[in-house]
Amino acid sequence: MSKFPLAESIDQGVRWLQINFGDSVDAFSDAFNSGIAGFRDLLMVVPWWTIIIIFAVLAWRASGWKLAIGTVIGLFFIYNLGLWLPFLDTLILVIISALVSIVIGLPLGILAGRNNRFHYVISPVLDVMQTMPSFVYLIPALLFFGIGKVPAVFATVIFAMPPVIRLTDLGIRQVPVELVEVGSAFGSTPRQLLWKIQFPVALPTIMAGVNQTMMLSLSMVVIAAMIGAGGLGAGVLEAIGQLKIGMGFEYGVAVVIMAIILDRLSQGVGRSVKRVSQKRDVKAKRAWQRLDDRLKQSLKSIENKHRRVMMRYKENGGKQK
Repeated sequence: MSKFPLAESIDQGVRWLQINFGDSVDAFSDAFNSGIAGFRDLLMVVPWWTIIIIFAVLAWRASGWKLAIGTVIGLFFIYNLGLWLPFLDTLILVIISALVSIVIGLPLGILAGRNNRFHYVISPVLDVMQTMPSFVYLIPALLFFGIGKVPAVFATVIFAMPPVIRLTDLGIRQVPVELVEVGSAFGSTPRQLLWKIQFPVALPTIMAGVNQTMMLSLSMVVIAAMIGAGGLGAGVLEAIGQLKIGMGFEYGVAVVIMAIILDRLSQGVGRSVKRVSQKRDVKAKRAWQRLDDRLKQSLKSIENKHRRVMMRYKENGGKQK
């Protein structure tokens, strides 16, 4: 029995892409790498204590003073270990990868939530993306972009995008049908239904997807140190290669601190969004109740008026004046 030429077919497809789109990919890689370098230079100018203060303020706004104090302690500990520059490199890659994943994933999730055909098409694709081992994503990234930060961002985006697509799709589909019907009854266009009703109601679920995407971005950026991503993952990789347990523990603790801070920040933003959404729901219910009361009063007034007209009609012997 002959073997199915899967590997050969994939290799031929990759070579065809490299021949036809190699120059374009190189130009894009150079431009993207320049953007990453510019972002890094900008953060390098900012003093370390300023960045800690910014994170502390964000943590306080998102979840209160306890998270703010924990953030200050954790980031100062990373600085004290001498891992501030690797921390910034990892932070930059996580932010860029998460933003790109969200920018691409949100529209796809909205489209999947509003279009059943697209939902059935993209669901198996997302299944494959989420079950594929993370190391597999490094291979096409390395072939197209070489070694560096750009292939790391490419592999991270592909790995981290599915949760935001799935949960955006789920959030849109979980919007109560009654709300959509009320909006349609009042003459709302499909765009108004999306941005005024469906998206605000689905926002807490969407924020859960954003949180998962950010966490997956961090985990993949650490793995992407194998293809030159640098940052904290490079220290972990070096410690594994040289069996430096203490060094590996230091870099591992820095990754854990960073993961906890980003997770708590995104969860705090999600809780804030959920509170705002709940307040909006309460206002909408009150407005609907007021409208319902007015309709009942109008119907009652019409019914009373009709009753009076019928009584006059009977009093006149069935003759209309």
